[in-house]
Amino acid sequence: MPSVFSHAIAAVALGAVAAGGRSRAIVWGLGALCAVAPDLDVVTSYVFRIPYDHILGHRGLSHSLLLAAVLGMLAAVVAHRTLAESPSMAKLWVFFFVAAASHGLLDSMTDGGLGVAFFAPFDNTRYFLSWRPIPVSPMSVAGLMTTRGLRVIRWEFALFWPFAIAAALWDKRSSARTVIAALLLIAGTVVWFQALSL
Repeated sequence: MPSVFSHAIAAVALGAVAAGGRSRAIVWGLGALCAVAPDLDVVTSYVFRIPYDHILGHRGLSHSLLLAAVLGMLAAVVAHRTLAESPSMAKLWVFFFVAAASHGLLDSMTDGGLGVAFFAPFDNTRYFLSWRPIPVSPMSVAGLMTTRGLRVIRWEFALFWPFAIAAALWDKRSSARTVIAALLLIAGTVVWFQALSL
């Protein structure tokens, strides 16, 4: 899996495009929670000794499109009812669904694990994309502090953060911010094309 940081920052980048206004930080935060929530299966698998390849194991039902849709609806209802100023319910649901579903998509682009059960509970087949440029992240904080873990973090920083920073900076009212955001988008795109050639 990509690290928890990359899942969250991918959702923030999506949120910067999808939600503006005074409540945007809360919407972005909820989106980040939706993006990292599927990895709670790591904890439940450990506590309840659920095998990795079980439908309730890591990258199983919690990473499915069905659960992304349910989680997206729950987050949309909470946001719409609690925020004085929020986008429409439909726009919130789409954003939260995409944020949660992005988790499985990114995990299916890693170079390790068993793949993602996108269609669980109807089908527990695990899928990877044919293009897998993301090195699998260590699953502990201690593992992230190793040489390999720090290499993974640097690689993820190059793959994801330029887009998130660009989305946050993008402002049609400020030409300087727009130029910086455009340069970051170009840099991020170059990194992804380099990853394609690996």
